[in-house]
Formats: sequence, structure tokens, C-alpha cells
Amino acid sequence: MKELNFDVAVIGGGPAGTVAAIASARQGAKTILIEQHAYLGGAMTAAGTGPQMTFHAGEKQVVLGIPEEMTREMVRRGFCTGHVPDGVGFCSSTTAFDPEGMKVVWEEMAMESGVTLLYHAIFTGCEVKDGSITSAQIFTKGGFYQLNAKVFIDASADADVAHYAGVPTTFGRESDNLAQPMTLNFHVYDVDRDKLCDYVENNLEDMFRLTPRQIRPLKRYDISGAFSKINAAKAAGEFVYNKNRDTVLCFETSNDGEYVVNMTRISMKSAVDAFDLTEAEILGRKQVHETFRFLKKYIPGFENCKLAYSGPNIGIRESRKINGVYKLTVDDLTGNVMFPDAIAMGGYPIDVHSPDGNNTVHKFLKPGSWYSIPYRSLITNEIDNLIVAGRCISATQEACSSTRLTPIVMALGQAAGTAAAQSVKTGEKANCLNTDVLRQQLKKDGAFLEEYQGGF
Repeated sequence: MKELNFDVAVIGGGPAGTVAAIASARQGAKTILIEQHAYLGGAMTAAGTGPQMTFHAGEKQVVLGIPEEMTREMVRRGFCTGHVPDGVGFCSSTTAFDPEGMKVVWEEMAMESGVTLLYHAIFTGCEVKDGSITSAQIFTKGGFYQLNAKVFIDASADADVAHYAGVPTTFGRESDNLAQPMTLNFHVYDVDRDKLCDYVENNLEDMFRLTPRQIRPLKRYDISGAFSKINAAKAAGEFVYNKNRDTVLCFETSNDGEYVVNMTRISMKSAVDAFDLTEAEILGRKQVHETFRFLKKYIPGFENCKLAYSGPNIGIRESRKINGVYKLTVDDLTGNVMFPDAIAMGGYPIDVHSPDGNNTVHKFLKPGSWYSIPYRSLITNEIDNLIVAGRCISATQEACSSTRLTPIVMALGQAAGTAAAQSVKTGEKANCLNTDVLRQQLKKDGAFLEEYQGGF
């Protein structure tokens, strides 16, 4: 078996893994990023997900550092709107982007930082000795590789590395192990923005309760609601494959008149079971075409829209989460707990899509407030050279429903990559790092770690 030798190995090139690899390489660690697809971006480029929500808590930007650097570069090159107020009023800001542009910008930033990229590569397992991962097995078209590294970062989203290294994990909801539903997003174009805006502003009583009274001044026209339209279509028997759909939810991309449609709902399937995933993808495509027909028939502005594409992969909200040194809870978030080892902040509400029904449970933070995420939620007691970043950190289902959002997982990625490089440089075990030093470096590199003091 051929060998690869690196200081830091990052498994997964989604938002968390890409930022982690950049952060690690910039700190001088010889870093490789393993990705099963042929591009970076994770759900944002492989599942049609968008926009990014939210870099802000009220008017305060709480995600900065490398994620903000990436955003500014995409804005400079015309691939992103920048941060704008949320058109449906759910969170503080949204950041629309062009996924094709994202692929290019993120790839270039990774390589310029010194990251070695390996696409078309699948993690298949790892070797563990005396509480450390000694190597990972990677399968490619050219055969198997033994990947040796001093520190491993699990940015697989499904806690694959942690799981196969023997770290205890929790799947989905704690009471019954059911995960939040999957979604196959799709993009449509040639939407009449003015007509849609008129419809939303003239039917506010039928929209999500926090929808602004005027959306026309916003750069992006989004829609959440149209409950009567959904109910009418259901009564007419027009939702056969997506009977649990409860609201219209569409977000304008960085291109005028192009929308991400986030309306499919595939429940009771496991993201770590290939047969379940196969069934979910098939059902998802049926729901896509059913929903597309509904939009054209019922929602003003969508009459002449065209289906561009659905995500190459289904979008997954939740699967495995590690049982780390500390499990983040919803009370930590709503109570604005500021941990002494905080390495990232978040301002997104709690947004739990019922695993077994059609309802969504929302809990909101105090206006203008944010929460912290401790480094202890990224590490395990069992493996001393493993750091986890992304939606599979140690958190309850409710807490994960906020921390899984893209800007937050990117902030986690910067922390994970910086920590990995620190471990390599100092010889400290990754699960025993001096977090004061880690926090100082993160602040130096532009990460937001200000404590919430209240009063906003």
C-alpha cells in the first residue's frame, strides 16, 4: 500500500474542512485535505444549499477570520452578494453566493495557503494504537493509500473518522435516534422578482410572522410562508410525495431571479446507511418535480421559471455526533454561556425540523445576543490526536440545529485547523491543548471571540 505522510490530515472538504485545512497550513503544518467529490464546499456546492445563515447576531458580526476573508474574495470577484438582512426575518443576515464561483475561490485559497488537495478520495477506516490514530485508509481510483499524520481533523460531517476510531457517538435525537429530515434542494431561474415581491408584501398575513413589511428595498427577495397555497395544493391532492410540506421556502441566490428552493422533506432515513440514502435520493427527485410544478401553478412570479438543477447529493441536516469531552446543550445557547475555552461564536436560532412529522420548532436567542462553543466539544477522551469540526461536534440535537449552519461550522473549522497546527508545533496532545494559547492565535488571525455582555 502506498503511503502519504503529513502533519495534519483533514477528512472532508466542506465548509468546516476547507477552512480547517487553510488555517492549519497557514500555521506552518504540512496539511492534506481529503475530499470524495471533485470540488470543495460540501453541501453548498454538492447539495445546492444556500444562502449562508448567519454571520451576525443582530448588527454584530460574530463570524470573522478566514470565513469572512473567503466571503470578501467572493464578493470582489462577483460570486457573492455579501451579507444582507434576512429577507424572511428568521435570522440576522444571509449571504447568497454562486456555487460555481465558490468552488474556484475556495480551491485557490486552499492551494495558495499550501494545502495539498486530494479529490476523488474516500476515507475507509483507520488504525488506532494507544489512544492515537496512527493512520487512515484512503481509497482512490489509483488504489488504497495509507495516510499517516500527527493530527487528524474529522470534517466528514457524519463523524466517520471518530466512529471508526472507536469514539462513542449519538445518532439524531437522543430519545429515539431519529435524525432531522433530509432535503434535496433545487435551483430555478427566470423568476419574476417584482411579481413575487408584490405577492409577498400584499399577503404578509400568509407569510412567516417575522417577514419584513417591505422586502423590495432588500437586495434579495426571499419567501417563507404562503401557507394557504400549500394547504390548497394539499387539498387538491397535488402533494403526493411530499405530504408533510408545511411552507414555501425559497431564497434568491447571488443571481437576480434565481432561487434556491428548500422545500423537499425526506424523513426516517439514515445518512450513514447507503440503502437509506439511495431511497432518499430517489424520493427527493420525485419531490423536486412535484414542488416545481406547485411553484409554477400557485406562487406568483414563478409561473415561467425553469428548473436549473437539483443538488448532486441530498442535503443532510443531522447524523452522527460525537460524545466529546463536553456536550453542548440548548440551554448553553439560549443562556449565552461564555465558556473559558470558547473557540467560536454563533448567533443562529434553534431550528429543529421534526424527525417524524411536518413541524419545525424554533427557539430564538435574546435579540442581538450570541453564544460560544468550547474547544472541549471538538475533542474526545478516547483519541488524543483527533479534532472534530462541523455539524458532528459534541452537541445535543437542539444545540446542533443551530451550530450546524455554514458560518458557524466554518468558524469551528478555523479553530480545529489552528489547534491541529498548535499540537504539531508544541507536541501537545490535541485533546490537552493550552486553550489560552489557541484563543490568542485565533484572535490574532481575526476570529471573533468577544464575550457577550448583555444589554444589546
